[in-house]
Amino acid sequence: MSRLFEKTYLAPGAAPGHGVHAHHHAGKGARVCAWHYDQECLTELDGDRILYEGAGDTGRGFMWLHLQGTPGPEQLYALGSAFGLHPLVLEDIRHQGQRPKVDFFDNTLMAILSHPRHEQGRIEIDQFNLFVAPGLIISIHSGEQDPFEPVRDRMRGANRNFNRLGAAYLAYALMDAVVDQSFPVLEEISEWLERLEAAVLERPDATTLAEIHGLRRELLVLRRQLWPARDVIARLMRDDLEPFTAELFPYLRDVHDHAIQTVDLLESYREMAATLIEAYMSAINQRSNDVMRVLTIIATIFIPLTFVVGIYGMNFDHPDSPWSMPELYTYYGYPVVWLVMLGVVAGMLYFFRRRGWL
Repeated sequence: MSRLFEKTYLAPGAAPGHGVHAHHHAGKGARVCAWHYDQECLTELDGDRILYEGAGDTGRGFMWLHLQGTPGPEQLYALGSAFGLHPLVLEDIRHQGQRPKVDFFDNTLMAILSHPRHEQGRIEIDQFNLFVAPGLIISIHSGEQDPFEPVRDRMRGANRNFNRLGAAYLAYALMDAVVDQSFPVLEEISEWLERLEAAVLERPDATTLAEIHGLRRELLVLRRQLWPARDVIARLMRDDLEPFTAELFPYLRDVHDHAIQTVDLLESYREMAATLIEAYMSAINQRSNDVMRVLTIIATIFIPLTFVVGIYGMNFDHPDSPWSMPELYTYYGYPVVWLVMLGVVAGMLYFFRRRGWL
C-alpha cells in the first residue's frame, strides 16, 4: 500500500539548498544519457562527459541530457556546476515527492510532474524534473525504467516539429509522455473497482472491506500528485514563458486536456470507491437481516410447540379430581399431539410464505 506522504525534506530551520551535496545522500546515482538533435538526426553522446563538462556549443540543433534514477551527490554537484542550476532546483531534485509545479530561474524553466505506475497492487509515484534552457533540455526521471524511448523513436523518424519548434517541442513531448502514463494506471484501477464491486455483491467480508479502504488510499495518493499537473500546463500557456511560444500552445492544450481527463476519471473512481463502502454496508446489513429473519421464523415456529409440550409436561393427574388432565391416558394421545404440532408448523409456514416472509 502506498504511503500518503513520501516527500523527503530538510531539517526544520535549515538554509534553503542546505545539504544538497551531502555525501550521505541516499541512492547509487542515476544513469546518464545525452543526445544531440539537428535536422532530423539524433546523435547519441557521452552522457557522463556532458554532465561533468557541460553542453558547450549546441550548434543549429539542441542537446538533451537525461538522468534515469535519483542522482547521487557528485551528479547533483556536477549539474549545479556545469549548467548553473539554482541550489533550490537541486534541492527539489534531491528531495523526492515534490508537488507538481513550474518555476523560472534566470534563463532556465523548471517543471516538476509526477509519473504514476501500478506495481503489485499498489501505486508508485516517480518524480520527473524538466529543465528547459536555450538549446538545452535536461530531464531527470527517478524511476528505474526509462519511459521516453517512444519519444526518441519519434525524433529518429521524420517528425518536422522537432526541427521547427526545437527544444520546446521536446519539452512538450516529454511532459505529454509523463501525463499519458496515468491512463494505464487508471485503467487498472477501473478493473480493480469492477472486481471489488462483484465481490461486494456476491460475498462481502472483512477482506473485501480492507481492499476497498486500500483502494481509496491509493486514489488519494494519485489525487495529490495528478491534480496539480493541470495547473502546471496551464501556467506554461498563460505566462508565455520562453521557449513556450504561441506556436506550441495547441500541443500544450492537448496535454492540458489529457491532464483534465485523468483528474475527471480519478474523481469518478473516488466516488465509485466511496459508493462501494455504502454498498458493502448495505450488503452486510441485508445479510444480517436475512439471518435474523430466519432465526425469527424458527423461534416463532417453536413458540406454539413449546406451549403444547409445556402444557402436557405438567402431568397434573389425580384420580378423584375433576380437573385432572384427561389426555394423559388417551390411547392415541402421543401421535395426536405430534400431528397437532406438525399441523401448526405446516400452517405457520404456509402463512409465512403467503405473506412473502420466506
